[in-house]
Amino acid sequence: MDTYVIVFGGFGALVLLTAWLPMVLRQLPLSLPIVCVGIGAALTTIPAVSDIAFHPREHIHLVERLSEFVVIVSLMGAGLKLDRAVGWRRWIVTWRLLGIAMPLTVLALAALACVLLGLGAASAILLAAALAPTDPVLASDVQVGPPLQGQEDEMRFALTSEAGLNDGLAFPFVHLAIALAAAEAFGFWAFAEWLTVAVTWKIAVGVALGALIGRGIGWVTFHLPNHARLSRTGDGLVALGITCLTYAAVEMAHGYGFVGVFVTALAFRSAHRGHDYHHKMHDYAEELERLLMMVLLVGLGAALVGGGLLAGLSWSAVAFAALALFVVRPVCGWLSLIGSGRPASERAVISFFGIRGLGTIYYLAYGLSHAGFEKAEVLWSAAALTILVSVLMHGVTVTPVLRFLDRHSGRDTESAQLSLPLPSFVTSGSRRS
Repeated sequence: MDTYVIVFGGFGALVLLTAWLPMVLRQLPLSLPIVCVGIGAALTTIPAVSDIAFHPREHIHLVERLSEFVVIVSLMGAGLKLDRAVGWRRWIVTWRLLGIAMPLTVLALAALACVLLGLGAASAILLAAALAPTDPVLASDVQVGPPLQGQEDEMRFALTSEAGLNDGLAFPFVHLAIALAAAEAFGFWAFAEWLTVAVTWKIAVGVALGALIGRGIGWVTFHLPNHARLSRTGDGLVALGITCLTYAAVEMAHGYGFVGVFVTALAFRSAHRGHDYHHKMHDYAEELERLLMMVLLVGLGAALVGGGLLAGLSWSAVAFAALALFVVRPVCGWLSLIGSGRPASERAVISFFGIRGLGTIYYLAYGLSHAGFEKAEVLWSAAALTILVSVLMHGVTVTPVLRFLDRHSGRDTESAQLSLPLPSFVTSGSRRS
């Protein structure tokens, strides 16, 4: 049978599962990513599918672009969810996670990679940078609800805002790894250039251009004369247009597109924070993100089993993955939140649910396609195992843990089920009524 026909039919089945599975899994301690990885692994038992399963290194540019796309769509959706205006005190938990927890996590993971995996400085920093951010795609289960739904407690807000920003802020460390791998010597001037360009300039451009584009498109959407307002279209596809336009503009200005997209979403929300059109855009971004996530996670499951993605695995890599998830992220997150004034239960949840996922795949593919790194197979296997354990562990625990904490704090326990929102036609219908 023609492989194209099989893939075409499989994609159709995947689209149907995208709509059906979230409803089925609503009450279960089981996440959509777990099911997707399992489907991909199971499909490799079919000879026709097993033949097309591949290791990411074999099509590294394709993997880089696909994972990049799903991450930027996820960042737009995450930004549109947030009702809370940006501020120093209002976002203090987020700033602590970004400014303290993330650098500590990179440092600790790089040290572990050197000791346990025998990696040099460049490879260790690349692996640490790829694993440090909370993934905005797979962390959707611990994020706030749709716009204006009142599901923005401190735990969910912290994890949503952290995932929105730290994916872009991991880039300086990836560029540091690339510079170390490409340079024969890395002295003071090379470090100064990295600090000036990769850290200061690129972040500043992402923030500034993102805010400018978000406010500008927000004005066109909500504040033009009524007959010309973009919001009158009622078309959620606008979210995709804003995402792609912003990412391209920021990247062409040599900034971090991930930062730019998330900041654009925040600025767009601030243009008219209470408008119903935010629901339409969020619903579209959420549905597109879910479909892309399922496609890539099915591919990840197939690569794990049929593509040899775990071929470089060793007991040292197993120990590294366990320490990364059970020790490094929880400890670094907890340390960053000391003195934040949050209850111990909230600090524990925020620190524990630093989910690793498709962002890690992107950063590894990006780094390995821009420079030569030693023990690349070890990097892929260690990262893949960490993602797999994170998907399983966090996917099983997230619903019961947050449901328990919601009940304990008196919040609506239905919101703790962390199911995906109802389809847009249902929500829009209820708002009209």
